[in-house]
This record gives sequence, structure tokens and C-alpha cells, in this order.
Amino acid sequence: MQPHRKSALSTFVAVAVVAAVLAGCERGTSTGAGPSATGPAEASCPAVVAGAEAAVQRAMKNGPAWHGPTHGPQAVPGKRIVYVAQTMTNPGVAGAAEGVRDAAKAIGWDVRVIDGQGTPAGIQAAFSQALALRPSGIVIGGFDPKLTSQQVAKANALHIPLIGWHAVDSPGPSKDPELFTNITTRVQDVAKISADWVIAHSHGHAGTVVFTDASIPFARNKSELIKKELATCSGVRLLAEENIPISDTSSRTPQQVSSLLSRFQDRWTYSIAINDVYFADAAPALRAARKKGAGAPFNIGAGDGDPSAFQRINSGQFQAATVPEPLSQQGWQILDEFNRAFSGEPPSGYVAPVHISTAANSSGETTWDPPGYRAAYRKIWGR
Repeated sequence: MQPHRKSALSTFVAVAVVAAVLAGCERGTSTGAGPSATGPAEASCPAVVAGAEAAVQRAMKNGPAWHGPTHGPQAVPGKRIVYVAQTMTNPGVAGAAEGVRDAAKAIGWDVRVIDGQGTPAGIQAAFSQALALRPSGIVIGGFDPKLTSQQVAKANALHIPLIGWHAVDSPGPSKDPELFTNITTRVQDVAKISADWVIAHSHGHAGTVVFTDASIPFARNKSELIKKELATCSGVRLLAEENIPISDTSSRTPQQVSSLLSRFQDRWTYSIAINDVYFADAAPALRAARKKGAGAPFNIGAGDGDPSAFQRINSGQFQAATVPEPLSQQGWQILDEFNRAFSGEPPSGYVAPVHISTAANSSGETTWDPPGYRAAYRKIWGR
């Protein structure tokens, strides 16, 4: 796959002079505070910066080998899986679905994807449609199972195994809701490393905006953890938190970005979004404001790492980094976990480690695709 590349940290020092007082966000709202009298002399956190730099350097390394499962049951034949997607406009949801399709070809199963269109009613209808198909297993793709509690209960009653992708906060099995397992990187690790990148890249001096979707508990929790880590450095100030539902990013993000530029001007030097898609929709507004694609605000996506994010990163167009999920690998893991469920075995327990991709270590690739997993899963399945 990709060769080992040395990691690189750019240097940028910006004066951050905004204090933040944040409470919970309602749908589609922004919170922020006015200028503070504190200056950069007080914004010193050398120990925090040193720790952040070390963590970022580790996360930027491209591992040479597969460290996931190498043993498990052989493929159970003739299974049918339905992937219920929160919305296929979410690049992470779509990327994981494509990984499931790819793995299905290898293991010899049928897969159908049903798009929930990003609304509670649409997701409930999609899940009901999945149940009507009486599949061998159902994937909860990127939405809160509480939205479909009746359908989840029915699936449990029918003994249809459920596997989540970003369905609950933590990886592994879940009792409430009842999931055989949930596939995700650890949200704490993703949140921390994305905030660490801002701390390290700015050398502890940044005015930061966080973009989130408070309608998704997983995303809301991630943004809260991001803010917590940013607060460990006194020189990194939270200017605002923008709550824009992922399903509304294309219509709402450009206007909100223009408003942020008007409010904070050059004090806004960094952004973290819970999903890369925000920066696809922020780019036109930043370009219209004559911001440089490779300049401030420096943007990092705390999750997913879809191809368009890599294209922006590699071309220096309004995104500097992403903390990508290994979407294809997670799709393969989903089918391996189903195979374990069908075979009466426990889940593998594997959780992918966090990784940071930048132009310095992506080598022009458009996805984070760690090496070795395809061969490992084929060997496990006897395929």
C-alpha cells in the first residue's frame, strides 16, 4: 500500500484573543463570545504542545502491517445483509457501505443498501423496509438506534443480528440498544488527536471554530471531547461552535462561514469539524473571502476521511488534515463480525487506531486504506 513517510508539522503562530463561554447547542445554532483582554503572553502551554506534537507524529505514521484479527470462523455461505444508511450523502456512511459491498464479493454474500435520507422518518422507513426483507443481518449505518427503537426491538425478537457503524459512542458489543458489536474508532482518541493537531500545528496559539451536528449523539459527544482537549492549552481559544446538521451542510455552511469570517476576521485561524463534509461546503465561502486555500483558517476533519477530503488536502484547498476512518477496512470488519455472529462466536474486539492524513504523508492517495486486512480476512474466511 503506501510507503512509510516522514511526518511533518508546519509552523504557524497566530494571536488568539477571544474567550469562549459555551453551553449546549440547539439545532442549527452558533455560540461564541466577544474579545477578551488576555494576550498571547498568557497563552503559553509548552508541555501541552510538546505532548501534542509527539502524539501527532505517532498518528501520522503509516503502519507497515495488519494488526487486526487473523483467526476466526470460515465463511458461512448464503447470507443476505442489509445496510441501513443514515444518509448516503454522508461520505463516511457511504464509504463504509462501499467497504461492505466490496467484502460481500469476497465472502460470497448478498448486500443491499437502503438510504434513510438523513431524516428520522426516512431512517425509520428504511429500517422497516430492511426488516420486511428478512435478511440474515442488518447494519445500522451512522444513526442513533434510539431513532428506530421499535425496529431494533423487532429485529432482536426475530434474532436478526445488528451491527452498528458509528451507531453508539463506543466500539464493541452493546446491550442497550442490543447490538452484536459497533464498529468505530474510539471517539475519545479521534477527538483528542484532532485537537492535538491544532495545538501542535499552531504551537499553542489558535482561534478555533468547531463544527458539529448536535442531532447525532455520537457527533455531539465528539465535539464536546474536542472542546475539552482544546481547553488544555490556554493559548488555544474557542471562538464558536457551529451546530449544522450533516443533512443541511450544503445549504447552511456557506452562510455560516461567511458570518464567522465577518465576526472574527483574522482571529479565526483553525477549524475542527466532526465530519470532513463541512469543509467541502465551507470552501466556496472561504474562496469568496479571498482566503488562501493553504492558509488560515487551517481545517482538520475529525472523522471519516472521504476521497474529497483527501483531494482538498493534497491540493491545498481549504483543508489541511483529516483523522480518517479506515472506511473500507471497517466494511470488511462488519462482514467478519456478522460471520462470527452466524457461527456462534463472540465479536473480534478489534478497534482501528487513529491516524492523521496530511499532504505530507498521503502520497496523493484519496483514502486511508491500511495494508493487510483484505488478505487477512480472506484467509480467515477460507476465500
